[in-house]
Amino acid sequence: MASSNQEVILVTGVSAGLGLAMVKWFTSKGHTVIGCARSAEKVKQLNDQFCKANKPQQFSVVNVVNDKEVKQWAQDVISRFGPPSFVINNAATVNSNSNVWQIHAEEFDKVIDVNIKGTMNVIRHFVPDMIKAGKGVVVNFSSGWGRSVSPQVAPYCASKWAIEGLSKAMAMELPAPLTCVPLNPGIINTSMLEDVFGKRGAAMHQTPEEWSSAACPFILSINRAQNGQSLSAP
Repeated sequence: MASSNQEVILVTGVSAGLGLAMVKWFTSKGHTVIGCARSAEKVKQLNDQFCKANKPQQFSVVNVVNDKEVKQWAQDVISRFGPPSFVINNAATVNSNSNVWQIHAEEFDKVIDVNIKGTMNVIRHFVPDMIKAGKGVVVNFSSGWGRSVSPQVAPYCASKWAIEGLSKAMAMELPAPLTCVPLNPGIINTSMLEDVFGKRGAAMHQTPEEWSSAACPFILSINRAQNGQSLSAP
């Protein structure tokens, strides 16, 4: 897909971090961005800031873990905007630093539910209409820890290794020219990174806004030639 076109871009987890940075960058270039987050307050702020009076609200309160919520959201989005050109599965969470045998069941479930099941719910309800339309790119955010590992983040590593496998298998199933890739966004100074590295460690890395200036054009350049490849943002 040509990056010069105005695209309909769907992003999950838009209330902060990379999701919010992508909203800002894509909208600044004239693209239509549709997003979701769990915080009603943040979603209202996004609609107030980015949605013009003559356009329907583009940001919705959705918990991607809830399949029924995602299904309803998909129906609403597709009826208003048609199938998205790009689906960016960005929503994710990380476990608190701990040895894997010390992780409580509830915390492990949350990481798996958001990072894997949430991604799958979005795929389940948006991709069929993208296939009918005969176009679209699905970008599932992976991680450096989806291709390597570190101690005390085993649940997160497991979830992102799963995203790699899910994306590569899905890529084999999609009819051309549809495309699916796992994307390692890199190491960015977000609240999630602070949870792992601490504020001082996270501050050593680029901000989401700095990241988006190179990463967003790269995402728009993804096409069938890269289908199934493990990509990394510049």
